[in-house]
Amino acid sequence: MDEQIDPAKVGRTAFADGPRLLADIGATHARFALQTAPGVFRSVRVLKCDDFEGIVALLRFYLADHAGMVLNHAALAVANPVNGDQVRMTNRAWEFSTDAVRRELGLHTLLIVNDFTALAMALPGLTADDLMKVGPGNAAGNAVIGVLGPGTGLGVSGVIPTVDGFVTLGSEGGHVNFAPADEREFAILQFAWKEWPHVSNERLISGPGMEIIYRALAQRNGVAAAPRASPEIIAGAIDDKDPLCLEVIECFCGMLGGAAANLAVTLGAFGGIFIGGGIVPRMGELFASSPFRSRFEAKGRFSTYLADIPTYVITTPNPAFHGVATILSEHLRGRSGANTLMERVQHLQHELTPAEQRVASLVLEQPRLVLNEPIADIARLAEVSQPTVIRFCRSLGFLGLADFKLRFASSLTGAIPVRHSQVRGGDSTHDVSAKVIDNTVSAILKFRDQLDVRALDRAIDLLTHAHRVEFYAMGNSRVVALDGQHKFFRFRIPTASYGDSHLFELAAELLKPGDVVIAISNSGRLPELLAAVDAARAAGADVIAMTSSGSPLAKKASVCLAVDHAEDSTSFLSMISRIMQLLLIDILSVGISLGAEGQPEGARRHTQISHLGG
Repeated sequence: MDEQIDPAKVGRTAFADGPRLLADIGATHARFALQTAPGVFRSVRVLKCDDFEGIVALLRFYLADHAGMVLNHAALAVANPVNGDQVRMTNRAWEFSTDAVRRELGLHTLLIVNDFTALAMALPGLTADDLMKVGPGNAAGNAVIGVLGPGTGLGVSGVIPTVDGFVTLGSEGGHVNFAPADEREFAILQFAWKEWPHVSNERLISGPGMEIIYRALAQRNGVAAAPRASPEIIAGAIDDKDPLCLEVIECFCGMLGGAAANLAVTLGAFGGIFIGGGIVPRMGELFASSPFRSRFEAKGRFSTYLADIPTYVITTPNPAFHGVATILSEHLRGRSGANTLMERVQHLQHELTPAEQRVASLVLEQPRLVLNEPIADIARLAEVSQPTVIRFCRSLGFLGLADFKLRFASSLTGAIPVRHSQVRGGDSTHDVSAKVIDNTVSAILKFRDQLDVRALDRAIDLLTHAHRVEFYAMGNSRVVALDGQHKFFRFRIPTASYGDSHLFELAAELLKPGDVVIAISNSGRLPELLAAVDAARAAGADVIAMTSSGSPLAKKASVCLAVDHAEDSTSFLSMISRIMQLLLIDILSVGISLGAEGQPEGARRHTQISHLGG
């Protein structure tokens, strides 16, 4: 364990709202760090995943040593495809909801990214000291970069330069079919076929794959060899010069060279191919003298093409920390395109007084925080006086903090803070308008990030094939039901809407299989609505619920489209939840329209949807 963090020793380069939790979680090991300032990683620790039942237990174990520390933001790189809130790991039986983990740990922000996406994001910042070059070739400037690395699996990604930085590819290229290059590799493939009908690159070019190669070559060579794990095979080759282990390494490195060459020609990776993962760096000079590079260039008519592309082994420890830290930083800064005001602050920063520069640093580092906090808290976090904050705003040409915030919020594309700004009695009409709009937009962005895409797919499929659709809703949700009835009826779907609780169950009893009920309720606890849902399900109809995920209505429905925005509808008029429900109606409408395009002409349900291009 690295040294504990002493908050008193963290300088002004430290993050305004505390350290950030970073992790690189593979199938075998999980590496953790606390980022206390840009490029500064402390309390680095490596844990074995086998020692824990799930990701929450793993995170809590690491954080137990930092119980007194307030953590607001975290980013985890996992060896797995990441698509939506629910994550199911490929090489480990762990499954979790990103938002559930965030709530469990009390975090404001939790990002989950693919581990090789994080590694790819780290590549532009690596220096010659972080790498071992293998073979000839020189990296072209402003060019695509490829990265792959064998570990428990085979990670693959790429980095594409843009005018606004770099874009990483969320690739699962390790699962392409393995292609043998000679008779020996074909024999290994045949050996692997005995266990799996589909053999991907990952099955052989990985730690477990090295062990398969070992067993296959032992059988092919007629050698009685005791089983060895991949670290033992590498040690047997380097330390003992064991002939079978040396042949395994030779074969493994050749296969990796072929896979790297395929990635290079696929991406046009003139910025170089980088090898990461936990296996190759252990080989050292054995890898440099292996068939990797000769196999990389053995591409027939494209050999000259590949000879110009350099290849490197990443030797610096924990490179994914740099990438995942960059991804988290850009998320917190709301970077999703050009931001002229952020660039202006950065450009003029050196012209400001030292005190104003501290305000500028806070703005650049945590724009969301500056947008939401009052002037007293901004001054405190920047360690300046309140008049200095005003002077900073005026140095940029604004009348004051309110004027700066208004312009800053509009320039932060996609960076509306997901926080609630309380409307107060003394607020001006301008402030009231801004807060109502900001609160709604913030909630919408959070809602977007938490959407369950699989539930939406299921709901769209049910509605696309529905014989009849009925909406059951009362009160504020009645407006949403009427909007849905209006839209769905234009798809030529027989549609009805009921807002009288006495009619819910009567209508539900007349439904048939193939019919669909859309039940809309903020609380999801109305007894009459729950009884109607029971009746609809008993009649063979399906039920789509728009309600909170933990409500009784959600549990009774065929599909729940969760709206978990917290509003006390018993004391206040629900406003933002209604917007979320209307957005779900729009998403379903667009989905139905897209689904109808694939139907025969006579079965299509025509309507005009403004979201669809002509």
